Amino acid sequence: MIEVKNIQKKFGDKTVIQDVSAVMKAGQCNLIIGASGSGKTVLMKCMVGLFVPDEGEILYHGQNFTSMDTKAKTEVRKEIGMLFQGSALFDSLTVEQNVMFPLDMFTNWPVKKKLERVNEVLNRVNLVEANRKYPAELSGGMKKRVALARAIVLNPKYLFCDEPNSGLDPQTSLVIDKLIKEITIEYNITTVVNTHDMNSVMEIGDYILYMYQGNKEWEGTNREIIFSKNQRLNDFIFASEFLKDAKDMRMLEETGQIPNHRNMDLLIEKDIPPIIPPSKEG
Repeated sequence: MIEVKNIQKKFGDKTVIQDVSAVMKAGQCNLIIGASGSGKTVLMKCMVGLFVPDEGEILYHGQNFTSMDTKAKTEVRKEIGMLFQGSALFDSLTVEQNVMFPLDMFTNWPVKKKLERVNEVLNRVNLVEANRKYPAELSGGMKKRVALARAIVLNPKYLFCDEPNSGLDPQTSLVIDKLIKEITIEYNITTVVNTHDMNSVMEIGDYILYMYQGNKEWEGTNREIIFSKNQRLNDFIFASEFLKDAKDMRMLEETGQIPNHRNMDLLIEKDIPPIIPPSKEG
């Protein structure tokens, strides 16, 4: 579990994050969403130690990460996997070498054991025969899967994903979302995803933190977000083409014309049929 407690971060005179608190649990996908400039990226960087908060605490399984010395922080970082927005693969290394890189850095395993682990995680992300390929030979979706394999090769307790679907087509994005969700559950990882992709929110959002101008504006699940009464959140989520039908559904549900549970089941399954209001004759 990761607990964020009353985090504040300033750059000069500008407050970028103001008194943000959240609890992100193991075995679920915890999403940070918000418009550009809302503070979500700065919050994630504070959580992984790239920025030091001016106030507040970041707790990893009850241990205060913000007050740890360098050695203790290094030990925690060994338990963190990171999926970068641009994948951040080394162009001069093969897929196998890229995935093996954390093992070379942090273990004394023999080469045979490293190769076994590399092949295990490549198989998990459905890249069985890609070992000898270079990043330039891969599609955008394959690069993301290689980066995901590298992020989990040390079997981390915590996985951070920065805009994992950036630059991907909708179908490939669904594949990446599915992998992240499955890996989170299988390995009981505390996964934190920074995203503005509403498809991801509805697909994998077990817990959602909505940031607005540096503040925590709303928190909840993907089954609660559609029926939120928060106007700022509604303006943000219903700007998506994907959720136009969902907005219509919510309006009908609020007037009692269709049952709530049917709305959400259809929405989560993305199988929203045309909505025809009942006639006055009944």
